[in-house]
Amino acid sequence: MNVRLYVWQRGTAALMAPLVLVHLAVMFYATRQGLTAADILGRTRGSVAWGLFYAAFVGAAAIHAGIGLRTILAEWTPLGARAVTFVAAGFALLLAALGARAVLAVVLP
Repeated sequence: MNVRLYVWQRGTAALMAPLVLVHLAVMFYATRQGLTAADILGRTRGSVAWGLFYAAFVGAAAIHAGIGLRTILAEWTPLGARAVTFVAAGFALLLAALGARAVLAVVLP
């Protein structure tokens, strides 16, 4: 594996670890408080902080998944290097776009 991709893979994993923990803590808090989806959306609408938090989460997840998929495709399929890179990059961009759409839907007023 390319050293640069290895560093990016590990870096995004290190970034996602605390983001996942915060996300899970917020989910547990919300469910214990009996908050509905409407209550949660009411608290997140217009919040720049939550928008940045989840945008970082989406970006890290998209990069991490794209690199992981690239590695899997390179090892397990007969695709050439260019095709593997193209498919993995397309998947990462799709994840980023869908995640950005979700973040905007949750944060924008």
